[in-house]
Amino acid sequence: MLDINLNTATKKLCNGVHRRDFLRVGAIAPLGFSLANLLAAQSAQGAAATKRAKSIVLVYLGGGLSHHDSFDPKPNASAEIKGKYSTIQTKLPGISYGELVPLLAQQNDLYTLVRSGAHNNDHHETATNWVMSGRFGSAFGDYPAIGAVIAHETGFRTQVPPYVSIPNNPSFTWELGRSAFLGGRFESFKAGDPNSSGYKVRDLARSQKLSDASLNRRKNLLQAVDSLGEQVRGNDQVATYDEFQKRAADMILSPQAQAAFDIEKESAELRDRYGRTTFGQSCLLARRLVEGGVTFVTINYGGWDHHAKIFPSLDKKLPEFDKGFSAFLEDMKQRGLLDETLVVCMGEFGRTPKINKDEGRDHWGPAASLIFAGAGVKGGQVIGATDDIGAQVTKQPVKPADVAYTMLSALGIHPRKHIHTPDGRPLEILDEGSLIADLYG
Repeated sequence: MLDINLNTATKKLCNGVHRRDFLRVGAIAPLGFSLANLLAAQSAQGAAATKRAKSIVLVYLGGGLSHHDSFDPKPNASAEIKGKYSTIQTKLPGISYGELVPLLAQQNDLYTLVRSGAHNNDHHETATNWVMSGRFGSAFGDYPAIGAVIAHETGFRTQVPPYVSIPNNPSFTWELGRSAFLGGRFESFKAGDPNSSGYKVRDLARSQKLSDASLNRRKNLLQAVDSLGEQVRGNDQVATYDEFQKRAADMILSPQAQAAFDIEKESAELRDRYGRTTFGQSCLLARRLVEGGVTFVTINYGGWDHHAKIFPSLDKKLPEFDKGFSAFLEDMKQRGLLDETLVVCMGEFGRTPKINKDEGRDHWGPAASLIFAGAGVKGGQVIGATDDIGAQVTKQPVKPADVAYTMLSALGIHPRKHIHTPDGRPLEILDEGSLIADLYG
């Protein structure tokens, strides 16, 4: 039976086919296509969204990791390209890394290294919004980050938020990786710095007992807000406030939420293993949040924008990254969490092949290295390659939309599904991209 309400573009036949697709068959039939072809194509698309994971952890290296000095060294290039570091052999025969990531070098049977991340934008804000959302737009974040889309699609499954950023969203001149037109209710919950002394999550720590006078003042304030809400009912910001107020109350009272964020429950030995740094403890907190039921966690580890004196900076940052991320992968594996969690590690771009006059490397969109692990990803392989100086991808380019497509698909969310803008216009989550099928062997 066909629903004939022609004012609704997304009405379906009883078998689930959209009316517009049914009409499309008539247009393409002269080209040799039929309803059977259309159904087969839709079935193939659906297969791309097969659920593989319960959660995703995105380790975001804001600023742009130098692939030359870490996962894609060029030891035979000239000194101004190969840089300061020697190379070391990894666990995978024939694959070498830079010398400052030895723990990850001996652990690459747990993950797939992609050496062919590629796009054509060298601007921090624009590139960050592109890789975080999978859609190209302006520097102002026209499209919601994948974490926000996932929060929109999955909702609150438990008494913890579906989308958490540790310590916060990426930022340069302003905060990035946000919910854009989806609205504030799908923003990330900012966890703060878990390495800070006496760490407590803002709005989750129980307040001290209030006096009667304080309670009366709060009651009057809430009544005033409620009155204002009645006057502007339907406004998204008010709806967001109402929803967040309820969720905050639930979370404050929820033992599940309190336990998930309580990093002090971890042993001193394990915390030391991750590293007593913001990044190390962020990785440990991410593991706890996955255990607690959070769907999407962003670990924001910035500071990789090394236009000058890159090597003194990398001398500190690469060992810190190597220690925290390797401990995270090992811990997730030992606890059985890696089987149901997709882990993605990337920045917004790579760095220039040639070291500049200030002894740094500049922004470089055409080539970057990424890491994928867990949720069916086959470990011990390398996808893609760059040329002899690490300037251009020569094999299997992986674009921002492909990364986003793969993350959405891992959770069983179809990347071409329509979401709606504030004016009611349907918009595909992604307008391009495909599954990185080689991740799965």
